[in-house]
Amino acid sequence: MVTQAERVLRAHGVQYTEHPYRYEEKGGTAVSSRELGVEEHAVIKTLVMEDDAREPLIVLMHGDRQVSTKNLARQIGARSVQPCAPDVADKHSGYQVGGTSPFGTKRKMPVYLERTILLLPRVYLNGGRRGFLIALDPAEIVRVLGATAVDAAIEG
Repeated sequence: MVTQAERVLRAHGVQYTEHPYRYEEKGGTAVSSRELGVEEHAVIKTLVMEDDAREPLIVLMHGDRQVSTKNLARQIGARSVQPCAPDVADKHSGYQVGGTSPFGTKRKMPVYLERTILLLPRVYLNGGRRGFLIALDPAEIVRVLGATAVDAAIEG
């Protein structure tokens, strides 16, 4: 089954590989990196957040890092940023939490990615359903989504 994310990637001529794995509820990037045998740092989580005006945005972060919402808000010119509730995130993205891809979202949202993601030769991110990652050159995220690089990572 081709996902909406894959349709977008194909339409933009992006070279990617498919990596299905056994999904575990609330397992996150630790499970996907273990199942695929890749560093968790190269597994990128797609987080749907909202600013103080309740406008949604997507943040792409290394699997082994957390987002400093304070640093992110300062960099994007918002007073605050917080994660959306799962049902709200699902509504904005059109995907189910745990299967959210930044590609092919229902609603167009600004995309911010941790700057150091661009230093990796290849990253793994959700391909549009639970238990399915795609691997690609991170430069394609910027090219296809117009993502903005930010410095918002904290250890965690």
